[in-house]
Amino acid sequence: MIEQIISRRLQITLPQVQGTVRLLRDGATIPFISRYRKEATGSLDELQVGAVKELLERLTELEARRQTVLSTIEEQGKLTPELRRRIEGCWDSVELEDLYLPYKPKRRTRATVARERGLEPLADLIMAQQARDAAQQARRYISAEVPTPEEALAGACDIIAERISEDEQARNGLRRTFAREGVVHTKLVKGKEAEGAKYSDYFDAATPLRNISSHRFLAMRRGADEGILKITVDVDADRCIEGLCRRFIRPGSTTRTWMEAAAADSFKRLMRPSIETEQLAAAKEKADDEAIRVFAENLRQLLLSSPLGQKRVIALDPGFRTGCKVVALDSQGSLLHNTTIYPHPPQNHYAEAAETLRALAAKYKAEAFAIGDGTAGRETEQLVRGLGLEGVEVFMVSEDGASVYSASAAAREEFPDYDVTVRGAVSIGRRLIDPLSELVKIDPKSIGVGQYQHSVDQSKLKARLATVVESCVNRVGVNINTASKHILTYISGLGPALAENIVAYRAANGDFKSRKALLKVPRLGAKAFEQAAGFLRVVGGTNPLDNSAVHPESYHIAERMAADAGVSVEQLLADKALRKAVRPERYVSGEVGLPTVTDILEALDKQGLDPREQLQVFSFDPNVHTIDDLRAGMLLPGIVTNITAFGAFVDIGVKQDGLVHISQLADRYVASPADVVHLGQHVEVKVTGIDTVRNRISLTMRRNG
Repeated sequence: MIEQIISRRLQITLPQVQGTVRLLRDGATIPFISRYRKEATGSLDELQVGAVKELLERLTELEARRQTVLSTIEEQGKLTPELRRRIEGCWDSVELEDLYLPYKPKRRTRATVARERGLEPLADLIMAQQARDAAQQARRYISAEVPTPEEALAGACDIIAERISEDEQARNGLRRTFAREGVVHTKLVKGKEAEGAKYSDYFDAATPLRNISSHRFLAMRRGADEGILKITVDVDADRCIEGLCRRFIRPGSTTRTWMEAAAADSFKRLMRPSIETEQLAAAKEKADDEAIRVFAENLRQLLLSSPLGQKRVIALDPGFRTGCKVVALDSQGSLLHNTTIYPHPPQNHYAEAAETLRALAAKYKAEAFAIGDGTAGRETEQLVRGLGLEGVEVFMVSEDGASVYSASAAAREEFPDYDVTVRGAVSIGRRLIDPLSELVKIDPKSIGVGQYQHSVDQSKLKARLATVVESCVNRVGVNINTASKHILTYISGLGPALAENIVAYRAANGDFKSRKALLKVPRLGAKAFEQAAGFLRVVGGTNPLDNSAVHPESYHIAERMAADAGVSVEQLLADKALRKAVRPERYVSGEVGLPTVTDILEALDKQGLDPREQLQVFSFDPNVHTIDDLRAGMLLPGIVTNITAFGAFVDIGVKQDGLVHISQLADRYVASPADVVHLGQHVEVKVTGIDTVRNRISLTMRRNG
């Protein structure tokens, strides 16, 4: 049944879902399924397999909740055949909770007290709406605990109000009203004006619930969480109460007065607070999902950003008073040397710093400089470019998260004898050489590409970002003989323990000569090998296929292709014409389908190649260094550093990124900024506004802007 629901909701055929679910339940990872099990899934991609997994987990949780509901109601002796049928057929969490609500164990309520005082028969009488004189009837229920008819009627109305609030159709009607007509209203908490100045846009703001944007709602919620704002969802209360009365009061009712009172009380005291909370939670979940989606896509682009490759780098972590920390790294990112220079105020040892950098570049045969883009970044860039070193490229590198890494356990483990400044400089250099390998060591929330990442559901954010990191690492693949345990952790089928075992085995036994040698690693069994092997590369090993994306289970197919062509595997890999002559359909069998054969040929074409784009050199405008240098109308080069739902932030070299609002990204309608720009993209922008008080810069990419 679950597979059928997934198929229907995701618009994926049932056989595709069944194949995917079977693999997931067998412990296969998303990268492995989408890359090496296309016949079983009908060639579903990573996003589709991920969607199946997410929905499978939600429906499995719902199934467990449904069993809890059934057993709880059954213990009360109130589980009728019809109620059982409805619960067992329910696959919507809101509907399930509505069905459960009348039977859900509650804390002591006003209705509970009224029942204990024997007022339920009076409530039944009023709800029957045929009593000639309810007030007279109420006298029969007078007792020591209920001294007057008025109190008896009030207690009966409490019971009726609770029944109304638990009515499934009534709750659904109110949900529709809130969703269609509700207005999210924020008000300033009295006395919080100064403390909450940054939320001034929301001190008295109203936005329709049905189309409130993710970033706006999350800003409101953050203000509420900090005690600055109070959030409500406003609806027309009188119309809602009238709707309840129409549902529960029959024409010719003799107890209309008490029914109207109960309906009004039910709405104000019971239904409105719960439905409002529910709607705000639903809006928060929707806003979270959008923010997490944006963050995940930004992270994906950042992790897959262009690497410099294996080149020797001098990296600088700039500063003024404390100087610039300088490190020399080899082509693998290993630390060779570190020192500190003081070219900027207050020391101003410019010439000495320049001579030190020239000497280091010569000694370590530097091919590139990596300069952190934080404090004194542009000033240090000027110094390096002024060295005039021929053939040495200069790059500004984002420092976001570098301080988090330098103080982390991972950094202390890598560099126990160096302080945080050296570790930070090394991280900056390694980010240039290979962003993916370095950024996997840092909590994604600290990398600086999110939107309200600290306000969203943290468990959902963590799971989604982990999936993104896993996807990126496996898409690129890693060299098993140079990879750190941090990046190996994300390889399909491994995890922290096996990653550590691989590194320890490599340290004790030397480089791996083949993928098959992985089976000698402690605790790395056949299942983990199956999941991981295709994403690990052995450069210069005994089998050339080990440096490709061809899975070992398919080596025999590649070997047959070579044998049929009358050449060795090495010759097949080296000769594009030979590979082009291979007819894929010849290798299709009952066990191997055309998608797998096609993937094998593609893998042979791309043997050892990194799928990421080549890094391009970029330079900021040499005349612009601070926000005070900006003028409206300036055309400047920039780099896209963050993408949100409302626009893109661009670094133009003044230590404060400017915003290109979504309406300014192109001379046409833009539905999503991601349709126009990507992280790291080199763009030309025009300055349209400068707010030095709030340190805000407005930019446009419109040619007619």
